[in-house]
Amino acid sequence: MRYARLSVGGRGVWGRVGETDVELLSESPVDGRPDVIGTVPRATADWLPPVVPPVFYAVGMNYPRHIAHAGVPVPDRPEVGYRANNALTGHGSPIVKPQEVEGRFEAEPELVAVIGRTLKHATRDEARDSVFGWTIGNDVSARTWQHQDRTFWRSKNSDTFKPMGPWIETDVDALAATTTLRVNGETKASFATGDMVFDPFDFIVEMTRHLTLHPGDVLWMGAETTCRIEPGDTVDIEISGIGVLSNPVLLEGKEQA
Repeated sequence: MRYARLSVGGRGVWGRVGETDVELLSESPVDGRPDVIGTVPRATADWLPPVVPPVFYAVGMNYPRHIAHAGVPVPDRPEVGYRANNALTGHGSPIVKPQEVEGRFEAEPELVAVIGRTLKHATRDEARDSVFGWTIGNDVSARTWQHQDRTFWRSKNSDTFKPMGPWIETDVDALAATTTLRVNGETKASFATGDMVFDPFDFIVEMTRHLTLHPGDVLWMGAETTCRIEPGDTVDIEISGIGVLSNPVLLEGKEQA
């Protein structure tokens, strides 16, 4: 099943995505049993991030190739960081590059786990069962800011720096999938999605030793590679069995041009 959030009449509405239409739902399917309250054509859907997470978790340096490229030690245990909801944007919406960003401006294709239940001190089986579904993330990063600042507050968390979508897929073996990154239709990278140092369930087990996870929380799983992007580009991230997240890149101040 595929679930999404759409902008309908200026408000966010959950939907169940079909081949041609999206059934509008009365409430979130993550922690409720929604009724169908209408339909809209899929072709004209205005996509929002498929979930607004209570807490936005993100993994770094979780693929061997990325670790080798960065020249850092392979992690010996799963550790997680945080991102900000203001950075989220939906499928089809622009990634806006701030005027003052200089140097490398990059995309990172990531698998995203969406948590479906409250969880503490989880076993590995409970961690597996806790995942409601999977979506796609693009971890946009301004590298000069990343090196200048003590935290990732603007390099990773500026508005529009975290496209996510287009929907949540509940029926896929995400760790057997292939992730493909394309810029302007040209393939820049393709890798086995599950080729991670630690998988999502390793992280969930470790996290819930200390944190309570809640329905709607998201866990971004890191990327094998990065790719430079610039205003005028269109970035497509495909994870087989889930879908394609596509976003144009615009320069700040040119959004309405």
